[in-house]
Amino acid sequence: MKNLTLPVIQNNFNCCVPVQSAQPAYPSIRQPFVTGSLETTTGILPRVSSSLTWADRRGAMKARWGVGRMNYSLEPGLYALNNPDANSPVLVTANYKMSFDKLRQALPGRNLWILVLDTKGINVWCAAGKGTFGTQELISKIENSRLKEMVTHRKIILPQLGAPGVAAHAIKKRTGFTVYYGPIRARDVAAYLDSGYKADAKMRTMTFPLKDRAVLIPIELVEVIKPFSLLALTFLVLGGLGGPGNYWANLTNFGHFAVVALAAAVLAGAVLSPLLLPYLPGRAFSIKGFSIGIITAIFLLYLRGVNFSAWPDRIEALAWLFIIPAIASFLTMNFTGASTYTSISGVKKEMRFALPIQICAAIGGTLLWLTSRVIS
Repeated sequence: MKNLTLPVIQNNFNCCVPVQSAQPAYPSIRQPFVTGSLETTTGILPRVSSSLTWADRRGAMKARWGVGRMNYSLEPGLYALNNPDANSPVLVTANYKMSFDKLRQALPGRNLWILVLDTKGINVWCAAGKGTFGTQELISKIENSRLKEMVTHRKIILPQLGAPGVAAHAIKKRTGFTVYYGPIRARDVAAYLDSGYKADAKMRTMTFPLKDRAVLIPIELVEVIKPFSLLALTFLVLGGLGGPGNYWANLTNFGHFAVVALAAAVLAGAVLSPLLLPYLPGRAFSIKGFSIGIITAIFLLYLRGVNFSAWPDRIEALAWLFIIPAIASFLTMNFTGASTYTSISGVKKEMRFALPIQICAAIGGTLLWLTSRVIS
């Protein structure tokens, strides 16, 4: 071991005691995705690869379906991608593992440092809005990792979507590192580095294409399974009441159709709405969801073959024209948090007028449906 020269301080008893600099708190090398270690003058860092394993991909798929999603994180701190040196760039990301994996996967053959902030397992964009991908956290990680001793330059690259949470001038003042905002998407980072930290208009534009909308569908379906099951069971049981036949015949007819109608409402709000989002009328998500809900309800009633000459059928049809659009509209609003179309103030404004309408439509439709069962 090399001899260390330690600074001293004077205590109250006029004697000198050594004070050792705090050791950097580096992430554990025992994490399953770590491929090795890198020994530096300040300690041993975990080394990672650009290649994702089956375990990495399986974890991402599980998170997409809501399995362990709130705990899909890695230890924050400094990581070595392949074999970085003192001149290698420093990239910053969140400790949501999918964000980390997307970044390293997009940089095959690169030697880089990846500084991971503690965002409580939340992705960069959401964490920046919540404050966990923020100025103080970045300063803390730069200092705790002793980054100044790892690199000779003073440049640090943040994802553009993290900008709302970080004050670049404060980072410069406290740490000496100049903040560069990289592209929005990880896939463009390599080109950004090759161009000398320059991003073109395409790299700076946030889009919401079909692929990005479709990938959100599984988690929305998982979130709605429990309330849908309870609601469908209730309607199924109540569907046997009233009607021209006995309880079981009515349950088979009206109860089963109610379950199908509720499933269609979920399909409209959680699947069709995100897929058709740019083509649905209106700017508000609630209106987009309401429109696809109306279309779904009309199509379903057409297949049902409603007898509009009978009052029970008329009332039942009207009930579903309220219930299905209300549910579809509510579920479509869930995508406001993932969309590039909305703002916080816009979402709050929309919810103030949309939620009361959705609730009234759902309750009114349910009462109409129960009425149709009683008078049948």
